Amino acid sequence: MSLQSFSSALSSLQGSSAAHPLSPYGWDAEWEAEFAPYAEQGLLPGRVVRVDRGQCDVVTPDGTLRADTAFVVPRDPMRIVCTGDWVAVDPDGDPQFVRTLLPRRTAFVRSTSSQRSEGQVLATNVDHIVICVSLAVELDLGRVERFLALAMSSSSGDALLREDGSAGDGVAEPIVVLTKADLVPDAATLSYLVQDIEGVAPGVQVLPVSSATGEGIDVFSAIVSGGTSVLLGASGAGKSTLANTLLGQDVMEVQAARDVDGKGRHTTTTRNLLVLPGGGVLIDTPGLRGVGLWDAEEGVGQVFSEIEELAEQCRFHDCAHESEPGCAVLAAIEDGSLHERRLDSFRKLLRENQRIVAKTDARLRSEILRDWKRKGAEGRAAMDAKRGRLR
Repeated sequence: MSLQSFSSALSSLQGSSAAHPLSPYGWDAEWEAEFAPYAEQGLLPGRVVRVDRGQCDVVTPDGTLRADTAFVVPRDPMRIVCTGDWVAVDPDGDPQFVRTLLPRRTAFVRSTSSQRSEGQVLATNVDHIVICVSLAVELDLGRVERFLALAMSSSSGDALLREDGSAGDGVAEPIVVLTKADLVPDAATLSYLVQDIEGVAPGVQVLPVSSATGEGIDVFSAIVSGGTSVLLGASGAGKSTLANTLLGQDVMEVQAARDVDGKGRHTTTTRNLLVLPGGGVLIDTPGLRGVGLWDAEEGVGQVFSEIEELAEQCRFHDCAHESEPGCAVLAAIEDGSLHERRLDSFRKLLRENQRIVAKTDARLRSEILRDWKRKGAEGRAAMDAKRGRLR
């Protein structure tokens, strides 16, 4: 095919997707190309806007339909149909089933609270991961770091491998939104709070907003007007109120947070995909009590990039940053350029992530066991040497 012919074909494809009924939901030329083999089978494209009890609401060119999700490998938690997925459905089926999932560009995944070490996909095909933090309560920097580690890991690959085994290369941009900014009327105090979050979120935009006064809403609306955004955070963080503000109407039910601790009730019980009037798509989620890491080593490294950079300057390449001579990390703590809380949080998240990965990786379990045995032998040898000197 000549370059001119290729350009003409591409323009035609882009033009067709722009006029597509699913364009407001994020349909584009790439999704159209991904769906082409299923179109030949007479299947209908659609985006999942809600999932509950083994069924989902799918918006299609022919309208919204209710479809069963059992057809799509229900025993694999990473392949369970999720809000944000693009799917293929049989328009003539009775009952109607989701026949397949299109490869995900991005996915936000956390570890479940079960003992089976499974991942739970909370939202897929997102361009912005919005971490909502309420200013009505004291900031929990460790929780923000945890959310960011998951966000930066979940955006780096495809939770569903393609048929050829390759992974998606989508990237979702994290942003921290400080909600209920009207509760901090002092500008200097608000500035300090923003700086506190910026200190644990390197390279991430931090935006204070208020649904009550409109502060920051225009900026935030402009950010989410391109692509799909997911709102994440604890109950009472103001996610549904923020969604209603962007929508210009009370679509999501909200309840007041408790005055005693600022915590909210789980008003939102399902993940809902909403089309914004100013452009873009928003996924509102229930409040998250637990945020377990899931294969988040890359994200942890990005969140604590300053520690990773310092570690490269340590005398020993396998420095544990505990008591080793020539440790650049400990030196930074000594001179005050690195806060000890950051190092403690870094260690905690790395240990947690290693435990999760080890439960599903036999080779890694063996490596951890060998490392424990080595450190134990070194400790015993050091103790024996010390006792020998004291005799």
